[in-house]
Amino acid sequence: MCSGSFAKSLGITLIPLAILCVVSNILLFFPGGLVADDNDHITKEVWYFGGIMGSGVLMTLPALVFLGLKNNDCCGCCGNESCGKRFAMFTSIIFAAVGVLGAGYSIIVSAVAIHNGPMCLYTNGTTELWTNPFVDGDYLNNHTLWKACKAPQGIVTWHLTLFSMLLVMGLLQAVLCAIQVINGLIGAICGDCCGRCGSTDGAV
Repeated sequence: MCSGSFAKSLGITLIPLAILCVVSNILLFFPGGLVADDNDHITKEVWYFGGIMGSGVLMTLPALVFLGLKNNDCCGCCGNESCGKRFAMFTSIIFAAVGVLGAGYSIIVSAVAIHNGPMCLYTNGTTELWTNPFVDGDYLNNHTLWKACKAPQGIVTWHLTLFSMLLVMGLLQAVLCAIQVINGLIGAICGDCCGRCGSTDGAV
């Protein structure tokens, strides 16, 4: 497969992942699937927009660049067009690096959010207050602590599910962009179809 075609396939994969990340981040603004009565009732990591900016906007840019790479065949790949094609592959490396940074940001925000836990109406004896009671991450191994969160209903599961999705998709995006860095280097150094240029020249 030519490096340009492979890059396009990566772009096709990254677009739906970016959309899912944006949707997941938006859903986190509705704790437990409900409209929050106060913005302070929304987990603070949600406001860092890891899924919207990191795995969303910053990932859409490289995805569109990958999709825009020409699906070159071997006709002329060793001629004057080679320079432009190699420059395009070099440009894709830069955007792939941007994608890695965006995915990395989303991964860090998601990991911190999973460790800290959600904001909820916490009951401590007779006292009820909106707080983040799981900042030490103990709740991950002790599910009985989840009962202390009285509202929104199912907030811990909601929080963990969506941030875990962002974490996994961010990791996948980072891997795909890293692959494109390698693919782009090959395309920039060797040309899009360098492995078949010799056979093409010989046939002319």
